[in-house]
Amino acid sequence: MKVYDITGLEKGLDGSREALIKAWDRLHLLSVLQGLANRNGTQLYYIYKGKDGSLDRFWLDKMTEKGAFLEKEPIAYIKSFDSLLEEFISVFDGIVLYDGNVPATSCVATTVAGVENLAPVRYDPGPDSLYSFITKKLNIKKRLINADGSPMFTGKGVIPGTCRPSTGSAKCDAYIWAKMKYLDKGLCSKEFMGYYIDFAFTSLTNPASLNLATLTNIDFQVMHKGFVFDLGVWEDETVIDDPEQEKGLDLKTFRELLLSQYLQSGGNMVQISGFTPWNMKYTKTAGAMGQHGDVDTEWRHAELLSNYNCYMDADAIGSSDMTNASVFCQCPLRPRYETRKTDLDDLKQAGLIDEKGKVKKTNYVCIYVGDYDSAAWLYQRMPEIWESPERGSVPLGWAINPTLAQRFAFGMDYFRKTATENDTFVAGDNGAGYLNPGALSEPRRFSGLPSGVEKWREHNKKWFDLFDLSCTGFVIDGFAPAMTDELLELYGEISPDGIGGQQLPSRWGVYNKLPYIVMEDGGDPAKYREVCKNLKSGEVNFTMLRNILWMPGTQKEYMENMTEEMKGDVVFLEPHGFFRLMKYYCKGEKE
Repeated sequence: MKVYDITGLEKGLDGSREALIKAWDRLHLLSVLQGLANRNGTQLYYIYKGKDGSLDRFWLDKMTEKGAFLEKEPIAYIKSFDSLLEEFISVFDGIVLYDGNVPATSCVATTVAGVENLAPVRYDPGPDSLYSFITKKLNIKKRLINADGSPMFTGKGVIPGTCRPSTGSAKCDAYIWAKMKYLDKGLCSKEFMGYYIDFAFTSLTNPASLNLATLTNIDFQVMHKGFVFDLGVWEDETVIDDPEQEKGLDLKTFRELLLSQYLQSGGNMVQISGFTPWNMKYTKTAGAMGQHGDVDTEWRHAELLSNYNCYMDADAIGSSDMTNASVFCQCPLRPRYETRKTDLDDLKQAGLIDEKGKVKKTNYVCIYVGDYDSAAWLYQRMPEIWESPERGSVPLGWAINPTLAQRFAFGMDYFRKTATENDTFVAGDNGAGYLNPGALSEPRRFSGLPSGVEKWREHNKKWFDLFDLSCTGFVIDGFAPAMTDELLELYGEISPDGIGGQQLPSRWGVYNKLPYIVMEDGGDPAKYREVCKNLKSGEVNFTMLRNILWMPGTQKEYMENMTEEMKGDVVFLEPHGFFRLMKYYCKGEKE
């Protein structure tokens, strides 16, 4: 495997928009090159994220250590961009040329590049541009801009190369063109799509950093020929990157893409990696020309995907960039991973159930260790969190979505191999992928499609069986309808050891044989006294608290502080023990 250090792209930025654009051009090309190269095995690895590439060096060290899947892989470093091209330029059959004045064409170019093995290049005839450099080495095979440099997509007349009238938006025309030419024809992946910000990033962000561009994330999409796009989700507003379009046109186009993907996949579940770029587009944050909030936009996005049997691998802003997924995904997984689970005998031995079968009267608290619903978050944050020397000092149920193994197979395997006796695993939101289960049931307001409940059942069974999961830490309903009886029965089947959630029959209890509880916010770890005020003394009470990316040491300190504040009237349990005790308390040992 060849290794190439691309940290210089970030270091070379001088705060000017011009420098940012040039860095974008090169990183876009590099990411597509990697995705194409790694179709033939683990051929190319980049050093990029973290200080001086520390994140990618960390994972490379782990993958090549004794017993790891690349232990015997010869590693050679490439020292220059020219040398890299000399080594790998044969992966390209030519160039797909896109239009920086129609930013959506950058995402379209990514899709075309993956399907036709092409290099994505932005049109820029300047003497020191990537375009001027690379066109001396490769021929232009596909154009998303006219030969004279004028826009191919204008939002007027007829969409080029089709008989379809323009949508009235150059942005949406570009996506409809790609849908008709590639997605509708079955040329794209039937399992994966990518939702990543387009070239508008270069005009909407701080020009001193490529951070949050998510360009390195697309190697996986290219590798699998995934359709890549970036559209808004609201029907009552225009969007900052296309302010002249009619309100809701982005959403209308989004729905067309999802319907085509649904038809191509035969209604099977589809993973869409990425996340709404809320700090740059589609929300009111940072003046992004939206009237809706960040979480509202996330929830609308999730509900929309769910209507078409799609779920997120949620590369959310903050830890959104991920490099080398096209390498990580090639790590072989075991046939099955065993999960340690607290059972009734363990609870009895701990003195929580006495000899007469009575449950000890106290506050039982479970901390939801999340939100690990993104391969990018695992890749970026786990070198710090998982490697903490304090991990294992208290029992934790790590809420890691099993489908993250599709992009981060090595990481998922590594966590299981290195888990302590106090580390156990549950599914994160909302099982085998982040969607809204209530939006799988009919009537489905965005799609009008038949129920997706059975497809969700089949999908979850596959992933829950592989990782020996029987508990879902958090079911997010968002703006979707609450789960029907059918869906509660489904979770009782795939997740019999319990679920945390939002819209549930009561604060906590058992639905038939399924223990459940409404999730509460753990808040700031320093404000534990506020949580303690809501606990009760002298009776059996169950509470589940959510936290996001807390360090193991923080988890331990939080538990110790709450225990002291409650004068010992609190017991912390990992999720399996927590829900089993709840079920026993409500239903008795026979259940």
